[in-house]
Amino acid sequence: MSLTLYGIPNCDTVKKARNWLEARGQVFAFHDYKKAGADPANLAAWCTAAGWEKVLNRAGTTFKKLPDADKADLNQAKAVALMAANPSCIKRPVLEHSGGLLVGFKPDEWEAALA
Repeated sequence: MSLTLYGIPNCDTVKKARNWLEARGQVFAFHDYKKAGADPANLAAWCTAAGWEKVLNRAGTTFKKLPDADKADLNQAKAVALMAANPSCIKRPVLEHSGGLLVGFKPDEWEAALA
């Protein structure tokens, strides 16, 4: 199974997810948003698969500090543009696997999806 984990290396949740995968012997590629950025085409595909409301991290500091105009009247296109410009606004981590997409780290969900 091909796995790609997307996130920021110093994020505690991403660290937990990486440790969880490694403890289960899962081999994965890691995509670091800080170094490699966030591809708008990937973001759009994730939003289509999981819903932009789930992919967009509105609870984080980066989103909260955005101008009110950027946060108003959100839709998928606007959310994708915000996340591409501010990768810290993407819910972390995102895991692409052969069976689909996991957004956020919930060990029970990951166990079921990767079993």
